Amino acid sequence: MTSEYEKKRLENIEANKRILRELGLERPPPVLPIVANKKKTVKTNKNKHKHKYVSENEDTNKPNKRRLRQKGDDVISRDEKDSRVRRSSRLAKLPVKVIAEVSFDFDETYRSKNAEWRKNRPDPKQFGEITGVQVGAWWPTRMECSHHGVHAPTVAGIAFVEDEGAYSVALSGGYEDDVDWGEAFTYTGSGGRDLKGTKQRPKNLRTAPQTRDQVLAAGNKALKISCETSKPVRVIRGYNLNNEYSPEEGYRYDGLYTVEKWWEEIGLAGFRVYKYAFKRIPGQLPLGTCEKSWSDSEVEDNDD
Repeated sequence: MTSEYEKKRLENIEANKRILRELGLERPPPVLPIVANKKKTVKTNKNKHKHKYVSENEDTNKPNKRRLRQKGDDVISRDEKDSRVRRSSRLAKLPVKVIAEVSFDFDETYRSKNAEWRKNRPDPKQFGEITGVQVGAWWPTRMECSHHGVHAPTVAGIAFVEDEGAYSVALSGGYEDDVDWGEAFTYTGSGGRDLKGTKQRPKNLRTAPQTRDQVLAAGNKALKISCETSKPVRVIRGYNLNNEYSPEEGYRYDGLYTVEKWWEEIGLAGFRVYKYAFKRIPGQLPLGTCEKSWSDSEVEDNDD
């Protein structure tokens, strides 16, 4: 028996499809999947570099058995004052370093590296393309995507300036009634969740259920302004989307879109949400689909 929640979800999905069609947007025909060429792996003999060490009591003059290390080669020795192993006769004569002698200031090193990548990162606070980043660019993590200036936030779904518009959005399957047709999709705004968690559930983060109305501020307001100004918005798709446009893993840059419409409605949790209809700007490299198996329900949700 279908639950009330599922009925409402399917109704919302159909309503979102209807809105996309009213804007003249249709689900495009499926395209061939883009399959990355896998690097050839060279098989190596795992035993090639394994050494058989000979004990002092072992008879090394037995026929058909030769000693791996000969005179003059590196040998295994131990310092009389320390039980740690030295792997060469030259190093065996030197005092064993204590770990503390080679320790470093982690915080200082981290700050230095952090400042370095920020210094060299393309400015993410710009509308439109990022120089040097083509459609189809892929990163294993949101952090690396941020390093390339495509979508700066590592958790938030909208990068924006409230009174100017949105720079980019990340599609990660946050709302179950959104529709993704590749060239067009619906997107639910942000807010209404206890991202910091509660005493009972301190690690809710973005998996927390919606507990209050969204407000037309911050990223939601920025997307509204993007709709009014038609400024382009960069879009990345994450691996956890439930459709064929999801990359198999990591995060992929899918080009520039415009916000064609915005509206508000009551969401699945019973609270107000803001919705946006996106359309891909023509003339860009085509989207590819991901080789992935989908359940019948997932296919139907995004089907015509």
